[in-house]
Parts: sequence; C-alpha cells; structure tokens
Amino acid sequence: MSKNLRNIGIVSGATMVSRVLGLGRDMAITAVFGTSALASAFVTAFTLPNLFRRLLGEGALTAALVPTLNEELAERERAGAFALVNQVASWLMIVTGSIVAVGMAVLQWVAYRAAAAESVGGPWARWQLGAELAVILFPYLVFVCMAAALSAALQTLHRFLEPALSPIWLNLAMIGALGGAVWLGWADAEDARMHWLCGGVLLGGALQMLVPAWALTREGWRPKFDLRVSVRSIARLMGPTVLGSAIYLVNMSVSRVIGLSLNESAAAILNLASRLMELPIGVFAVAVSTVLFPLISRKAAEGDWEGMTEAYRKGLRLILVINMPAAVGLVVLAQPMVRLLFQRGAFGADDTASLVPVLAVFAVGLPFFSFVNVVLRAFYAQKDTKTPVKAAGWSFAINIGLSFALMKPLGTLGLALATNVAVVVQAIYLQWRLTRGRASLAFAPVWRDVGKVVFAAILMGVVVGGGLWLSRRFAPPDAWADGLRLAVLVPVGMIVYAALVWSLRVEGRQDLAGILRRRFRGKR
Repeated sequence: MSKNLRNIGIVSGATMVSRVLGLGRDMAITAVFGTSALASAFVTAFTLPNLFRRLLGEGALTAALVPTLNEELAERERAGAFALVNQVASWLMIVTGSIVAVGMAVLQWVAYRAAAAESVGGPWARWQLGAELAVILFPYLVFVCMAAALSAALQTLHRFLEPALSPIWLNLAMIGALGGAVWLGWADAEDARMHWLCGGVLLGGALQMLVPAWALTREGWRPKFDLRVSVRSIARLMGPTVLGSAIYLVNMSVSRVIGLSLNESAAAILNLASRLMELPIGVFAVAVSTVLFPLISRKAAEGDWEGMTEAYRKGLRLILVINMPAAVGLVVLAQPMVRLLFQRGAFGADDTASLVPVLAVFAVGLPFFSFVNVVLRAFYAQKDTKTPVKAAGWSFAINIGLSFALMKPLGTLGLALATNVAVVVQAIYLQWRLTRGRASLAFAPVWRDVGKVVFAAILMGVVVGGGLWLSRRFAPPDAWADGLRLAVLVPVGMIVYAALVWSLRVEGRQDLAGILRRRFRGKR
C-alpha cells in the first residue's frame, strides 16, 4: 500500500498546483471581466468542452479504459495495450471531430437566432455571446478526449505524474494569453481580450494532448491510425459511466445555463464558487479515487473482495478526513477568502456579497461530492454501470426540478441549493445500493470515524470562527488584513484539527501522515 500512498501524494501534489493555477486563472479573468455578461457568457460557453475535460480526464473514459487495458496487459503485455490505445484514439478522433463539426454548426445557428431575437429583450444578448464564444471553444473537445485516452494508458502503466500535470498546461496557456492581451497591450477592447483568452484555451488543449503523448512514446508506444478492431466493450462501459460519474458536472452545467437566463452574473458567480470548492476536491478526493481505482479494479477482477473492501474503506476514510475540515473552513472563512482572492478590478464588494453565501452552500456539499468520487469506483470495478446511471437520473431530475422552483425566490443561491441536494441524494442512493449488492462494502464500519471527524471539524470551526471575530475588532476588512487573517487562522485550524484527529485516534490518520511525510521528504 506504500506505493499507492506515494502515488496519491504525487497526484495530489500535481493536482494542487493545477488547482492553484486554475484559481489564479479565475482571479485574472475576474479582475478583467468581473461578473459581467461577457464573463458569464464565457463560463457558459466553456461549460460543454470543459465538462468533457472533467468527465473524461477524471471519469468515464478512465473508468472504462483502465480495466480493459489491464486485461490487455495481462494477456498480450504492452503490445496489446498499445494496440488498444491506438484503436481507441483513432475512434475518438473520428467521433469527437464529428461532434465538434456538428456542434459548431448548431452553435452558430443558435447565435444567429439569438441575434435575431435580441430586440425582444430578455437574456438573448447573453445567449448570443455565449453561443459565439462556444463556437470558438468547441474544438478543445478533440484535444481533451485524446489526452484522456493517453492519460488512462499512462495510469495503467503506473505513471501518474503526466496525467496529473495535464490541467496545468491549460491554466498556464490561458493565463499567458490573457496576461499578454491585458498587461502587454496585445488587445485593448474587451471583446478582443476575450478572444485572446479563448485562443489560450485552444493552445492549452493542444499541450494537454501532446505532453502525455510524448510520455507514452517513452514507454514504447507508437501512434498509428487503426480502425480495424471494434472498441464496443469500452463504449458499452463508457456510455453509462458518462452519465453516472459526470452527473454532478452535468448539474453544474445546467445551473450555469439556467443562470445565464436568470441574470448577468449568476453563471460567473456559480463558476467562482465551484472553483473554490474544487480546490480541496482536486487536491485529495480525485487523487485518491484516481490512484485507488486500478487497485480496486484489480482486486475485483481477481475476486479478492476482502482486498477490495480494504482499499475502498481506506479511500473513504482518507477523503473524509481531509474534506470535512475543508468544508467547515470554507464556510467559516468564505468572506475574507473571497475578498482576498477576487475583490479587485472589475469585481466589487457587491459581487463578494453575492458569492459568499453561494460558496458556503457548495462547501456543505463538499464531503458528499468527494464521497461520490470514491463510491462510483467501487461500482465500476465490479463492472456495474446500471446503478450509477439510476442514481444519476434521480440526481438530474432533482436538480432540474429544484432549480426552477428555487431560482425565482432565491436567485443564484437557489441554483446552488438545488445542485447540493441533488449530490446528497446521489451519494445516499449509491451507498445504499452498494451495500445491498455486497454487504462487506457497507458504510457502517466507517461511521464511528465519521463522527469523530465531524466533531473535530466543528470544534476547529469554532476556534477559527472565534479568531476571525476577534480579528475584526482590531483590523479593517481590506486585502492586507484578510491575507493576515487567513495566514494565521488556516494554520491554527490545521493544528487544532490534527491534534483532535490524533487524540481521537481516527483511523486513516497514519495513511495521511505517510503521504505528508513522503511529500515533505521529496521537497528536501
């Protein structure tokens, strides 16, 4: 298990860098465009290709391809696995190229119709902006799908660094393009700056594909266009997996599209809140599920249910130990965090007031989303794709119904609440079905540790909240004061929480300590 913990440390470290750069990217975009209609249009336009990035990079294609690649490695060694990679990549190029061509045509038509209806009033101008930007951004889909296939192959070969680094290239390209347009004077008009940002997305997508391709060639792979063998088995696994694992992202996408109709800022506010919530998810939850999934899949294939149960529960404990305090911290420190990160340039105090409650709502759902990341892997390892689809159906229906019910009385906050309730229902349903199918995977043995973690996280929140209240009596709410508050309160909260976790003897603390030790030694 030590090797798996080391891999989790590698993935979480690289993903941490990626999430921080992603946050920096959003800080730059927000400083330039604020929560304007153009910013919301960009967020909505980028939703569809970005959904595929998140889905395929961390979900469906990996979940479907990794077990099949493992089988090829066992039966035909690397030659068989590399042949399968070529077949999958070839079919992906044709399918995604076709989707992009049709999608761009449809989006262009939507932009034309929105322009024609703009005189009627309402959200048509925002729809036109969103459709025009989506036409530019849609080719990113080809790059990211190809990158997902190559990254899955690398993970099967136990190379986790290059796939984890993939989002970094996107963030660097976007920051560089926008920085050049604004601070180097490449573009003065707001529309022109937005086009530079879209160009950065396409450049980043190309890098996301080329870097893992280079890493895979060093393992012996040679690219070849090959359509001779059907990849139906992967497609059959991937189809249901798409809906099952991506429903939270689908729900977020729906919320942003609805938000574009609601007002100018809703889509941008939802995007920023989800970005802050995704920082702890990306640092640990996705890293744990990414590294443990091949292990869980292999144990299931071998019929070693005891080993699979051990790996599953270890993953659950690890993500809960991290994400419970992260959720409490986000709720307590939401206001100074938002002011420090975003309140500058085109983003004002009113935008902060709108973002803080939405972030708090998303933070409450953080442990449930992290839990879903792991429990889905248990279903896919057993090649059960029907149950996740049923859970996704319930989640989607609840999100749509509550979104329309709550958007008018509660505005953007109502859309956030709808998304949260949907993921909670999905998490409960999935664990219930998992336990019915295999009693050894029941959540009951974890409950005691969950109670300890919740107690420790709440007590930590009380300490941090008290420190925040006390600091406000001595320092005004400006960027310097907020930075100082966070610099002091975050480490204090971590120390308090760690002391409580160790004193309460929460199971899984040794694994977390092992990951931290390995990362610390690696930096020395």
